[in-house]
Amino acid sequence: MPVTTLDCLPFGQQALITHLTERATPFRHKLLAMGITPGCSLRVIRVAPLGDPMEIEIRGFHLCLRRSEAATIAVEVCSS
Repeated sequence: MPVTTLDCLPFGQQALITHLTERATPFRHKLLAMGITPGCSLRVIRVAPLGDPMEIEIRGFHLCLRRSEAATIAVEVCSS
């Protein structure tokens, strides 16, 4: 299964978080506190018209992330 970052996924795509990259260091604690942890599954709900922010569903709630934050989350794409 291909590994990519969350910001590259199209809306409706499901994925599994593999790890947070080193670029996540400045806001790593924020992401972890919001439930973005390795092993969690998520789904991209929608992306704003200009591409930023994007909305994901994770752990049963909806969360909006900036593209710069999403780019630090490595995911494994789930086949639907």
